[in-house]
Amino acid sequence: MSYGKLILPVIIAAAIGAFFAFDLGQYLSLAYVQSQRETFQAVYAAHPVATLAAFFAIYVVVTALSLPGAAVMTLVAGALFGLVTGTVLVSFASSIGATLAFLVARLLLRDTVQRRFGQSLRKVNRGVEKDGAFYLFGLRLVPAFPFFVINLVMGLTPMRTWTFYWVSQVGMLAGTVVYVNAGTQLGQISSVGGLLSPGLIASFTALGLFPIVARKILQTLQARKALRGWEKPDSFDRDMVVIGAGSGGLVSAYIGAAVKARVSLIEKDRMGGDCLNTGCVPSKALLRSARFVAQLGRSGEYGIRSASAEFDFAEVMERVQKVVRQVELHDSVERYEGLGVDVIKGEARITSPWTVEVDGRTLTTRNIIVATGARPFVPPIPGLEEAGYLTSENLWDLRERPERLVVIGGGPIGSELTQAFARLGSHVTQVELAPRLLPREDPEAAALVAQRFAEEGIDVRTGTQAKAVETGADGSRALLVERDGVEERIPFDQILVAVGRKPNITGFGLETLGIPTTERGTIEVNEYLQTRYPNIFAVGDVVGPYQFTHAAAHQAWHAAVNALFGGFKRFAVDYSALPWSTFTDPEVARVGLNEDEAKAQGIEYEVTVYELAELDRAIAEGATEGFVKVLTVPGKDRVLGATIVGEHAGELISEYVTAIRHGLGMNKLLSTIHAYPTLMEANKFAAGEWKKAHAPQRVLAWLARYHAWRRGRPAGENAQAAQQR
Repeated sequence: MSYGKLILPVIIAAAIGAFFAFDLGQYLSLAYVQSQRETFQAVYAAHPVATLAAFFAIYVVVTALSLPGAAVMTLVAGALFGLVTGTVLVSFASSIGATLAFLVARLLLRDTVQRRFGQSLRKVNRGVEKDGAFYLFGLRLVPAFPFFVINLVMGLTPMRTWTFYWVSQVGMLAGTVVYVNAGTQLGQISSVGGLLSPGLIASFTALGLFPIVARKILQTLQARKALRGWEKPDSFDRDMVVIGAGSGGLVSAYIGAAVKARVSLIEKDRMGGDCLNTGCVPSKALLRSARFVAQLGRSGEYGIRSASAEFDFAEVMERVQKVVRQVELHDSVERYEGLGVDVIKGEARITSPWTVEVDGRTLTTRNIIVATGARPFVPPIPGLEEAGYLTSENLWDLRERPERLVVIGGGPIGSELTQAFARLGSHVTQVELAPRLLPREDPEAAALVAQRFAEEGIDVRTGTQAKAVETGADGSRALLVERDGVEERIPFDQILVAVGRKPNITGFGLETLGIPTTERGTIEVNEYLQTRYPNIFAVGDVVGPYQFTHAAAHQAWHAAVNALFGGFKRFAVDYSALPWSTFTDPEVARVGLNEDEAKAQGIEYEVTVYELAELDRAIAEGATEGFVKVLTVPGKDRVLGATIVGEHAGELISEYVTAIRHGLGMNKLLSTIHAYPTLMEANKFAAGEWKKAHAPQRVLAWLARYHAWRRGRPAGENAQAAQQR
């Protein structure tokens, strides 16, 4: 650190220390000013320029050092100097002081912060470089955070000093006027009755309303900036147009129709999207058939001497399609038209913030919701395209069981399908680059799934890279993999790629409107699911961060309500109680934080674990493999997260979803009646384990003495008997 950087913090620390050591804050209190008001007014009348200069200098120093008292001094300026002079004085003094604080933070801290957290701050830095002035203006206009915090934080960003100064000067002006005006009224108080003067009431009413009004002004400015250059129609055919009829699109359209809005739903392919046609529904139907076959193989565990099944793979796949056809009635065109939705078959293209073109037909709408979903991501593995491959989309066309199947991907989709095909008789090799399966889950959960896979004869290759697909002259195919520098060829009849999904962001006009995307390839939205255009929203897989059907539905409610009623009230989407399940056997379900995430975020936690091997119903079912693991705040019963592994984990996790969403702690779960014998009791017993670990030992010791006294026995004898038991 240079000499200048070393001496500056010493001076600042000395100044701040002197402020508190000599209790200089008493001179910045409203009570002191009131008591000395006549003296100050006399001095101001005799020496106006010197008084203004001294006040200006003190205000600059207080703001630059981030000392308490700036708000009171603003009121004082109104009381002593009046509205006009006080506003001019405070406006320039506060902006100059804020800029000095900005420069101090930049000089002392920015290099260190950016060097240590630069990777995490890339998005922030980019945003500041692109729209920093506008963001700062919004923070200045709506005082959601203390201004001194904004001064210091902005100094750590790439924002230019001049930009910071002039935006602060303009952005703080409205708030300055309101506070100084309140000060002019305080200056007129001469009795207790003056506290209820109309002028003072009006001033404090303005203070209360200012954040609300400022927020509305900011929203209006943001909208105008985004929509500048686009011609808005004089009237609209529709209240909302939804693009995509997957989970997010269907729920958005349903919400709109339910509140009697005129809604058009555009779908170019099949209603229901990926979940119905190629994802959740067909995969769970396949898993059920595979599970039945696996259970027959365990007949001896249930006292059944022998059991077997004959099946045809093609018939199993036909059953899958039958299930899809049964469920698709819930998502059909007829049902949604019956609800009042205008369903349009065709390809949509957004041509302006208020118009959508469908096969040459132009629809005008007040709001647009993009719910275009995602498609399987196929990594650029040499030879894969030429050899041919399966994904979660075309897998369902199979009618001949592959004898040798390679699955690339160890996440939920890859793991579920790996186990299903293995149970239906395929020899499956699963290849995963990460060091373990299900890398987003607790290591203990992933280990139990890996153990079951090994027991069922699945060849799991973790920490293994898929390098190329080789096709021989005779048509034989093999996957070339590498692990720890050693290469190996894995022959296969079919190869399934299940390494994730890629958002559908092209082909429907996002490029024309310049709607930005994130590093993950998703559409960039704010907490209200708005894109850069306040009337264009996006939901589901095309947005993330969770590619689940229920996550899309959760977002869809927020987007639809914000689109139709955002002028009155907006709702920020909340993922804190979002559950997810992986339907392997055993199932893995979770909500909230797991240990890896808590550690990464620096959140302190306690762990409570209950093993299903202790649960009566699990023993009776022969399903003792698994556990309930709960993270709580240290010393408190508030739930931070839960992971459940075992039979019906996806259903069991719901109790912890409710607990997190509605603030129910472990004590409340323990006091809730659970039917016996059920798997749900595992949640109660986990709460019991938490309670046991937090039992008040001193109270229990006194209770032991009390009961011994009631029995007429010495307390020591009671303790000895307890130890013997």
